[in-house]
Amino acid sequence: MLTGDRPTGKLHLGHYVGTLQNRVRYQDHYDSFFLVADLHMLTTKNTPEAIAEVDANARQLVLDALAAGIDPQSVTFYLQSAVHEIHELYTLLQNLVTVSRLERIPSLKDMARDAGIEMPYGLLGYPVLQAADILCVRAHFVPVGKDNIAHVEVTREIARRFNFLYGEVFPIPEGQVGEVPTLVGTDGQAKMSKSLNNTIFLSDTAKEVERKVMGMFTDPRRIRADIPGTVEGNPVFIYHDIFNPNRAEVEDLKTRYRQGRVGDVEVKQKLAAAINALLEPMRERRATYDVPGMVEHILYEDTLRARAETQETLFEMQKAMGLTGVWNRIRRKAEKYAAKSTEHAPEGSQA
Repeated sequence: MLTGDRPTGKLHLGHYVGTLQNRVRYQDHYDSFFLVADLHMLTTKNTPEAIAEVDANARQLVLDALAAGIDPQSVTFYLQSAVHEIHELYTLLQNLVTVSRLERIPSLKDMARDAGIEMPYGLLGYPVLQAADILCVRAHFVPVGKDNIAHVEVTREIARRFNFLYGEVFPIPEGQVGEVPTLVGTDGQAKMSKSLNNTIFLSDTAKEVERKVMGMFTDPRRIRADIPGTVEGNPVFIYHDIFNPNRAEVEDLKTRYRQGRVGDVEVKQKLAAAINALLEPMRERRATYDVPGMVEHILYEDTLRARAETQETLFEMQKAMGLTGVWNRIRRKAEKYAAKSTEHAPEGSQA
């Protein structure tokens, strides 16, 4: 299994239901690799200030994953830019997909628009670099967010093309999106996003969760508690359906809300309690791992393991393509020439 995140900040509830939940669920079913995708970050955030924040953000990503239930004994975390062989895989894979194919991926245009930039070459090639991430460990399973499922399809096409041209080296990976592909933000206007400041982070305190939930948007036409309200499309009830396991309580709140017999305060208070019940075990696990140097030690040791795995994949890839043979033939001829030159050099001269 291969999955990961860009180190642009902490993970939130949208990440949890979109992909992190699946990572926790399947971590023991696969040899699992989780990457800190700092090379991907550079496609939209490449200022010195953004790069200077990678250390702290990488630490938070790993902490969020561990807090959510990832077992560091079961998975391999690694820093993408420290696995240098990924660059070479990326270069070799670029010739197996066309520009027009990449231009048809809508999420790339969305990323450029959200970042306020014109499409750079690196962003257009984002799915190809993602293919290098997935194929470098020869992954079979890729839990991703909704925006990235089209990128996994590009990886599948590249893997098939490589296998057709050079022989079977790569498995054809399967992508999977979480049960809730897109979680609306607390503002009810767009998906949950750090840049829109409409998030509930996995690392938020109980008080922070309460404050954010109490500020959530509800039915704008309902100005008093005795006015019947709309449940459908109401962000507070969307969250209840996802995060409140007490189905009887949720149905009671919906019935009374529609009848104008419950206020927004009670509905939100019970939602905050449900979300905090979900996050409290995460807070406890986070405290266990939030020790100076522990996360960095995990990331460093695991990155070495990921690099060894990628080196093996790269060798198999080059061998299948015949690239190792080219270099070996040049090397043998060069060594033969050097030996012959030494043999025929005049006595006392330097060959």
